[in-house]
Amino acid sequence: MAVIKPFKAIRPTKDKAFFVASRSYEEYSPEELQAILRYNPFSFLHIINPGYKFEKHITGKERFHLVRNRYLEFLEENVFLKDKEPSFYLYQIQKGDFKSLGFFCACSVEDYRNDIIKKHEDTIHHREELFADYLHTVGFNAEPVLMTYPDNPTVDEIFQKKIQREPEYDFTTTDKVNHKLWKISYPEGIEKLQKAFEGLDALYIADGHHRSASSHLLAQQLQNENPAHSGTEPYNFFMAYLIPESQINIFEFNRMVKDLNGLSKEEFLIRLDEHFRIEKRSDGLCKPSKKHEFSMYLGHEFYTLHLRRTNYLFSDALSQLDTQILYKTILEPILGISDLRNDKRITYGYGKNNLIRMKESVDRGEYAVGFSLVPTTVDEIKAIADAGLVMPPKSTYIEPKLRSGLAIYEL
Repeated sequence: MAVIKPFKAIRPTKDKAFFVASRSYEEYSPEELQAILRYNPFSFLHIINPGYKFEKHITGKERFHLVRNRYLEFLEENVFLKDKEPSFYLYQIQKGDFKSLGFFCACSVEDYRNDIIKKHEDTIHHREELFADYLHTVGFNAEPVLMTYPDNPTVDEIFQKKIQREPEYDFTTTDKVNHKLWKISYPEGIEKLQKAFEGLDALYIADGHHRSASSHLLAQQLQNENPAHSGTEPYNFFMAYLIPESQINIFEFNRMVKDLNGLSKEEFLIRLDEHFRIEKRSDGLCKPSKKHEFSMYLGHEFYTLHLRRTNYLFSDALSQLDTQILYKTILEPILGISDLRNDKRITYGYGKNNLIRMKESVDRGEYAVGFSLVPTTVDEIKAIADAGLVMPPKSTYIEPKLRSGLAIYEL
């Protein structure tokens, strides 16, 4: 039984939503970042980059306190308002033919603790501690955890009725993405949604493992400090964006390796032959077309690698994942890369034209070899999470990517 809770969001006034909403901080080039901070005083980037006001790069605890101050300034200056009634917030993102419709809600750290909220990635404890400290200091959560649930007719019916009405926000950003937001605050709609999710055995984290782990850690800390702890305090919940499985897009990360671990091209191909049938391609850019098939670019040539199933054991859901197969058959035993997260010899690429960029990087000599995979599926994510297993790093690049600052959960 999954618990979802409406909350009183802090959010921009209608006339400023376009200006407040920002992409992830890391997605901006230095030039873009400076232009936005200089010419847009309402951008959420001013809150998460408070040092700009003082023309100083600020880190650590000092930055956390200044983030809190900038947030309070946005409230005091009426850039933000606080809703009067608890609500769910229906949020639609559309770019071209891709449209996703999900909703912001508060999810339970107890569900996280009891594995009702399922994970498929490892987290790093010092990052959990750092973000928990950040949340405790700033007192709000502006980055929701993206989670999926099976498509549900009851939920869809509520959503389809709601989107016929005028939204609270409707704007298109400069990257040609349209954003719409509606409030669901009427008791009947809230109750129907909660009952629908009570019937679910699990929710699956798609993106935000460190955010959810940090919220769980903070809840444990505050519970221990609070002798009157009741379980209803805001810190017992964290903000999530829940979306039906049919409305997420999953893309692959390519892998590029700087050298062949001392092997010549010919020696490397001979080693590959143990696990793969190797097909040299002459038809230009080559992408894999099915599971357990890999595209490789090496020495100005594309190859297709077909897994020899007689030489590879499928023992569980993880062993069937293409990123794990590549790791266990090539990256670790042949190329000597055991730490996929920290080894400087391997780089990951994603996005439009990524195969072209991979080829160009190898042709320039920046990398010796590149590998392309088919995307991981939702069913694979769920199977690995259900089994309590962990995917290799960079197994999925997931959309939608949400704008920050449109709905904020106060702790």
